[in-house]
Amino acid sequence: MIDITTNYLGLKLKNPFIAGSCGLTSKIEDIVKLEQVGAAAIVLRSIFEEEILFEAGQTLAEARKNRPIFDYMSEGLDNLEAFAKGGRQDKYLQLIADSKSRTGIPIIASINCVSDSEWISFTERIQTAGADAIELNISMNPMDNSNAEKEKTIISIIKKVQKVVKIPLAIKISDRYSNLSETILKLSKTGISGMVLFNRFFSPDIDIYNCKLVQGRMHSGETEYLKPLRWIALMSNKVDNVSLAASSGVHDANTAIKMILAGADAVQLVSSLYLNGKDYLTRMLSDLEEWMMEKGFFSVQQFKGKACYQQSYDPKIFERVQFMKYYGRIAME
Repeated sequence: MIDITTNYLGLKLKNPFIAGSCGLTSKIEDIVKLEQVGAAAIVLRSIFEEEILFEAGQTLAEARKNRPIFDYMSEGLDNLEAFAKGGRQDKYLQLIADSKSRTGIPIIASINCVSDSEWISFTERIQTAGADAIELNISMNPMDNSNAEKEKTIISIIKKVQKVVKIPLAIKISDRYSNLSETILKLSKTGISGMVLFNRFFSPDIDIYNCKLVQGRMHSGETEYLKPLRWIALMSNKVDNVSLAASSGVHDANTAIKMILAGADAVQLVSSLYLNGKDYLTRMLSDLEEWMMEKGFFSVQQFKGKACYQQSYDPKIFERVQFMKYYGRIAME
């Protein structure tokens, strides 16, 4: 019998497929449906730091401290009131409670944050509402030159949240760091339960007929998985007691298998669900089991990490030779 269970954030999942934070995880009807078609866990649509601060009675002073960040991440300070109104905090807590009462899978709350300010107290209410874990989508603005120590800000956020809640904590980061491997190692030693590689930023395009910036592609492309695949393969054996989840570009079971072979404990699906429908998850599960049977694997743990960086005979030499092979046109026998 095939065992496709996995462990993520200390939670036992029935399979490696998690519905990532998006519009499809913002309504209870969709969440119930996602469980029915096979989702092993749900990351709820993010609530934003701006919303929490505004509803908590904060003035816009907190936002103005980080004006470049908030202008970049949201719709600007002028629209913050409209963006945050409507009792989002209470609705979010109710969504957690409803999801827990109507499903039998882990429910992971998500907060999109940029600073270590007073919004952190809201995490205690998330824990009380019944969330199984919290995912912090920490979106450090790469254009904000006022914060030269972004790593310290992230660590400060983690430490402050850990003082408030006891449920597992995962962080979702970008790949935009000058020394990404060192950053991942540092963050893995903060006591977090997991890391999600990587978040996606808003990507603008240019309308050449009207000569202005416009919204770019919203869904991930089918080759975007290569970046998280590379870093999971590089780091999976170096981070101790920290789960790794792959995000961005996981459009089919084959890509998910690659992520697990690289060392991922789970994969997060968003664009594939939008592009193919929620029922596509059922096919991905079937394709995963079929591949495992063909390869003679009876559990996910049997092939997890089999193709990670450390499994190469001499990883440094292997990486160097492959680079020369494809970019230096060295003939390989």
